[in-house]
Amino acid sequence: MRLATFADQSAKPRLGIVRGDQVVDVEAAANALHRTVPATTVKIALTSGAQTIAALEDLAGAAERANLLRPVAGLKFLPPIPDPSKFFCVGKNNKKHREELAANKMLSEIPNEPTGFIKLVSTISGDGDEVVKPDDITTLDYEPELCYVVGKRAHGVKKADAMAYISGFTLTNDVSAREIQKREVASGSRFWTAKNMPGFAPVGPFILTMDEVADTDNLWVTCDVNGKRRLRSNTGDYLYKISDVLEHFSRYVVFEPGDLIAMGAPSGVAVGQPNAEELYLQPGDDMVISFEGLMSLRTRIVAPGSASKNNLPVRG
Repeated sequence: MRLATFADQSAKPRLGIVRGDQVVDVEAAANALHRTVPATTVKIALTSGAQTIAALEDLAGAAERANLLRPVAGLKFLPPIPDPSKFFCVGKNNKKHREELAANKMLSEIPNEPTGFIKLVSTISGDGDEVVKPDDITTLDYEPELCYVVGKRAHGVKKADAMAYISGFTLTNDVSAREIQKREVASGSRFWTAKNMPGFAPVGPFILTMDEVADTDNLWVTCDVNGKRRLRSNTGDYLYKISDVLEHFSRYVVFEPGDLIAMGAPSGVAVGQPNAEELYLQPGDDMVISFEGLMSLRTRIVAPGSASKNNLPVRG
């Protein structure tokens, strides 16, 4: 199932089930069919158990038969889960990307276990949103990543049981200001500022339940800027899988239902290329990251003061 948080210009954000180029408005369909609303948010849908998912599947089928679906065109996909208790990111999780960072003095050690950092929840943006490039940032980069959703409280999880705690996955783009990242590494601190400017965490456009694909460790992730391919990498290249990550960090960190875990950058980002200066993001750039055959997430880079008023509120 493909679960989305969507809105239009006249209504508050609500839960949708994406079916091709159409969407089931869960609350509206349930009311029209005189049924109980199974869930009102993506987080509730993913964390309430198999019975809720089954009820949503049944509702979607009934809505389709009753011709209650509405076209995706004209709708705005917001971040599917706008309010996780934490947005956890795995760092340095690709061998070739480690080499890219080391060559640019942004890696001073070779980790022998999973490493991580936090994206602030306030930086989350949605599909089609505009992200402002600060005037003094010249090395704005892209990092398309696989992002998992935690389905139930996870603490002290064993590797063999880890997948039972994951309820879905989506795309995220760990937008990064490389010159700030480099300075933070040089100063001995983690790269908080480089990764946490407004809008620097596009997520979506929807979340797929785990039954949608046979293997999330064999997805092709791509990034195109202005219609030109920038990178293509496979999620199988991750050094640590979600089971490794969840076992390692949940020894002490408690992951709550709805939390997001991004798995790390692929190789091929701008900073690692010989022509990096030509590839860094600029105002006017249209960036699309994708899981081939599954979904795409679009972000537009703009200059300060030029953002439109079309970004609908994430929360509400």
